[in-house]
Amino acid sequence: MKQPLNPRLVLAVALILPGMGQVLNRQPVRGLVFVCFAVLLGAFTLKTAAPDVSFVGKVSGGLFVWAMAMLDAYKTARIRRAVWDHGNAPR
Repeated sequence: MKQPLNPRLVLAVALILPGMGQVLNRQPVRGLVFVCFAVLLGAFTLKTAAPDVSFVGKVSGGLFVWAMAMLDAYKTARIRRAVWDHGNAPR
């Protein structure tokens, strides 16, 4: 098994593009699911929000899923890194 990526790098990429953190963690299907739900919930809140709501409020559903995707990618990267470090520690 090759060394997992730095969790901070995974978080930085996930901050820029939703779902890409999962792709870097070798979970492309999970990343695609996060992107689909972010788009769907963003579109849903965009259509159902009141006209006087700000743009951020109108796409808040998608932003919420994006935030959860970032958290998931970072947590997975940290766990994988810790497991790899533990398995390769000098004895």
